[in-house]
Amino acid sequence: MSKNFIGAQGIGIANIAMDGTVLDTWYPDPKLVDPEFWSERYPLEVGTTRLGASDVTPRMLQLIKLDQDRLVEQVAVRTVIPDLSAPAVDAHDVYLRLHLLSHRLVRPHELDMSNALELLSNVVWTNKGPCLPDNFEWVRGALRSRGLIHVYCVDRLPRMVDYVVPSGVRISEAERVRLGAYLAPGTSVLREGFVSFNSGTLGAAKVEGRLSSGVVIGEGSEIGLSSTIMSPRDENQRRLRLDIGTNCTFGVSSGIIGVSLGNGCHIGNNIVLDCDTPIWFPDFNELRTVKSIEGEDNWSIKREPGHHEPVARREI
Repeated sequence: MSKNFIGAQGIGIANIAMDGTVLDTWYPDPKLVDPEFWSERYPLEVGTTRLGASDVTPRMLQLIKLDQDRLVEQVAVRTVIPDLSAPAVDAHDVYLRLHLLSHRLVRPHELDMSNALELLSNVVWTNKGPCLPDNFEWVRGALRSRGLIHVYCVDRLPRMVDYVVPSGVRISEAERVRLGAYLAPGTSVLREGFVSFNSGTLGAAKVEGRLSSGVVIGEGSEIGLSSTIMSPRDENQRRLRLDIGTNCTFGVSSGIIGVSLGNGCHIGNNIVLDCDTPIWFPDFNELRTVKSIEGEDNWSIKREPGHHEPVARREI
């Protein structure tokens, strides 16, 4: 994100339950805002406000309605965030930030997502729209008149492709990519891959394993089948940043937890590493932990005959 843009705004459609719970908000065209013009362009609109019919396009006006079967009101809103480096204030704010990420307007960790999940409600995501879990069996009966009901999941975050389909990407299984994922052009997320919010790829890459929230991988990297990359947590159990450099490969069922890697690193099959995992360095003839090579380039860590621990060799 350019340093000249620290705010954002978007006009969207929110699904609000009868008890006032914000189920989701869709922002089809979010924008970054230049702070130099902030005070004169948006003097009174910080936060989220409901919009009238005169404030939205005819196309969006058709989406404003009361869905009596789902017990949900669809309303038009404008959300204005003055500072993306500050924590989100409500669910609308969080959804705008998630859209900014998936629209590739900002990269992971260029905005504050620390309290995002805490501000979102648990939602039943269906092909008829989001619903509250508490009364869903009654809602299911009401919705049957519209045909078969498909429940995709019960979670705080929806599928990305129901809100944003970035250009130049391939996603084999829609449920495996959450809204708020950042997928660079040329990225392929295969059927067993998973990308959480505020994580993703900075260049063309192949993901067939799991990227937790906070993980960023570089161009040309390949995350193998059933592999896992998990970022560390802070004292409040919130995910921190973890970087995997360019042209790295992770073998089948491999993984790394809480340790960043530089460029050109390779992790062999069935090797899972965390900060305290001992690995053998034949160049130094000693055991060290993975933490000792954090962020360094061109390391290959594999199993070798005669060694109980994984073996690390520098590839020049």
